[in-house]
Amino acid sequence: MVRKKIRIGDLLVQNKVISEGQLENALSEQKRSGRKLGRTLIDLGYISEQEMLDFLSRQLDIPHIDLRTYQYKPETVRKLPETHARRFRALALKEEDDAFLVGMADPTDIFAYDELVRLLRKKVKLAVVREADLLRTIDAVYRRTEEITSLAEELDEELGGGEENFDLAAIAQENEETANAPVVKLLQSIFEDAVQVGASDIHIEPDEAVLRIRQRVDGVLQEHVMKEKRIAPALVLRLKLMAGLNISERRLPQDGRFNVRVKNRSIDVRLSTMPVQFGESVVMRLLDQSSGLLNLGQLGMPETVIHRFRDAVRHPNGLVLVTGPTGSGKTTTLYAALSELNESEKKVITVEDPVEYRLPRVNQVQVNERIGLSFSSVLRSALRQDPDIVMVGEMRDQQTVEIGLRAAVTGHLVLSTLHTNDAISTAIRLLDMGAESFLLAASLRAIVAQRLLRRICESCRTEHHLDAQTQAWVRGMLGEPDAIPTFYRGRGCPQCGNTGYRGRIGVYELLELDEPMSDALRRNDQAAFVVAARSSRSFTPLARAALEDAVAGITSLEEVFRVAGEIEEEPAAPLTEQRPEAALAEGDDDEGGET
Repeated sequence: MVRKKIRIGDLLVQNKVISEGQLENALSEQKRSGRKLGRTLIDLGYISEQEMLDFLSRQLDIPHIDLRTYQYKPETVRKLPETHARRFRALALKEEDDAFLVGMADPTDIFAYDELVRLLRKKVKLAVVREADLLRTIDAVYRRTEEITSLAEELDEELGGGEENFDLAAIAQENEETANAPVVKLLQSIFEDAVQVGASDIHIEPDEAVLRIRQRVDGVLQEHVMKEKRIAPALVLRLKLMAGLNISERRLPQDGRFNVRVKNRSIDVRLSTMPVQFGESVVMRLLDQSSGLLNLGQLGMPETVIHRFRDAVRHPNGLVLVTGPTGSGKTTTLYAALSELNESEKKVITVEDPVEYRLPRVNQVQVNERIGLSFSSVLRSALRQDPDIVMVGEMRDQQTVEIGLRAAVTGHLVLSTLHTNDAISTAIRLLDMGAESFLLAASLRAIVAQRLLRRICESCRTEHHLDAQTQAWVRGMLGEPDAIPTFYRGRGCPQCGNTGYRGRIGVYELLELDEPMSDALRRNDQAAFVVAARSSRSFTPLARAALEDAVAGITSLEEVFRVAGEIEEEPAAPLTEQRPEAALAEGDDDEGGET
């Protein structure tokens, strides 16, 4: 079949979807930017992407496929090489006896169509798909597992006589020849694979007979086992050099950081080494500096929570804490607050270990315990710099807590984090750390406790039928509703790597201190404080907030149970609040391991 060139702009004008003037403006912008006309029209706001997809589907008489729910076979998709899939924005979705069904973001591209026919060596039936979904699917399907295995074998052959025979000087050199060395290409491939799937961490773990490379995706580790165990020292050596660590020291843990460019993105890598039984284990935390900071509106907090949290951080003084275990996104929340508070009229100082993101106008200090630059010493000095707002990466000891509390009662807004399980236990922890009860009562303004829940994959979401015990738990949490809501779970599919989940969303509880709570703290009456906090009308426990997301179909009950743990909450009011879409899931970070 010979396809004729279609002028999408003329068709849109003829069908009165856009005006002649809008087309002229779009053509002018297209000439300047070099982007496709359809994308230019969408970016200029003349037509929505959904309208464009529906229009192309009608005009070309081709189906519009939603890749978020479409069930494809990864082996079919990979019949089109990745370079061509990315270049032509195309996916081979289904193979028939005499043709391929191919989804394209721009099915009017005649040159791309002809190349697809040549590459696939069959007829091509077109469908139109959303470009963002197409690129996400490409990242999920075209993993670099085979490439990593091949480069590992190449490096293993290069080592030849044994793991101690590789050329240290060659690996240490930074030149054009070294850039093509197997160890460098292998690490680059590992980084690219991790960035494609949105991994927050990379673990390199030598075992007795194998080398394990694991990536943490949506909070869960995915493992790649390689038999080339002796390449581990070469990888560790190269990473130590990149991080400026001591390459001759293998007996002690070391920490460092470096920056790499991956897929035109700037990735900040925090590296930690540790001696283990069969060599050195390396863990790398990946921070995408190119993605930009989230603002409070993008965190996914329910509307009432975000308004109250904004009020707390907008107050001129007091202590606001964000709590949760490692990996719960605490620093992401603090940076979102700082990005809104960062104004020319205010001086902001942060004390961090390490500095996560670079913020303009903010004075950011990196803690260095080895030279005496501790949280408490930096915080003490920071208060002599006339700040309006101070952010402390973590309340680690009694001295830091005391200085932070005194700063909060002397006219400064202090933001910090603490590793506690929930908001109520946070105030108790501060008392246990030696905080003066009268200072705590006077300065503590609000506490946010948070977790990250995995989102159910939209492509394989299915109804979840509850057993009697689970129904009883749900009824107790919801206050004995007339009918149990419908819950969902993911079956597992290629879109989500057969996990049933794709992406994450934050879940929050916010405790604002009122007079009864402050009075209980002032008297150091911990039991009275717990009673006052639980009876606060504005307080929604974390497990209940997580259950609201499950009722909304965002997450599964398994994730709710993970958050709830052994905590039994009082039955609360019926569910009423809706929450906005959240963007927290895509790859942010926190000190000590936050995402």
